[in-house]
Amino acid sequence: MNRKVKIGLLILTWNEIDGITELWPKLPKKLFNEIIAVDPGSTDGTVEYFKKHRIRYIIQKVRGRAEAFRIAFKKTKCDYLLIYSPDGNEDYTDIPRFINEAKKGFDMVIGSRFMKGGANEEDEVLFPARKWANIAFTFIANKLFNKSGIYVTDTINGYRIISKKMFAKLKPDTEGYAIEYQLTIRAFKNNFKIKEIPTKEHQRIGDKSKASSIPTGIKFLQMLYKEIFSQAH
Repeated sequence: MNRKVKIGLLILTWNEIDGITELWPKLPKKLFNEIIAVDPGSTDGTVEYFKKHRIRYIIQKVRGRAEAFRIAFKKTKCDYLLIYSPDGNEDYTDIPRFINEAKKGFDMVIGSRFMKGGANEEDEVLFPARKWANIAFTFIANKLFNKSGIYVTDTINGYRIISKKMFAKLKPDTEGYAIEYQLTIRAFKNNFKIKEIPTKEHQRIGDKSKASSIPTGIKFLQMLYKEIFSQAH
């Protein structure tokens, strides 16, 4: 791929003042042609932090992770967006590797917590329910939709870089945290090129995760049912 490909950084926040304060100074900002933050209206000082540090931000009127994706991909002028949540889970030192793989021509590069060299925050938990659910959903997606012969080990992880061209083609229409799973499934269906790199998931900074397990799982099942019986995308 042409080395002049433009890479953007999408920062997703919702009351992440602790995380953005700690992580923004550490991000390799010079690697990006554009940086956009999308926020549904934080009340903890996150938006004020963006203003102070002259970070371009968009306040989304309709709350939800999937809607933030759609807003950012509509606004960006870059060929790729790296999705980054400054909550501490995602290892910012992996950013150059995501960019390098995208520049090789992959349509989507996913950070895998389950391939060799990766780590999930629940690895030391006695009953890692979220980890087991992720593995189960990943198995189903590979079994039903992946015809490439290359097993994708982490179809759900949000830490990934996505081409604008692929996003426009796949037209993800789900809501909330199911968007990454839908993008992976539709990428399988359309034979887009996917690459995984190992990543280590760290403990969150500050507040707990905003993704409630049961409602999120139900959303995943609803979306999966739709994808199984839909001929579109």
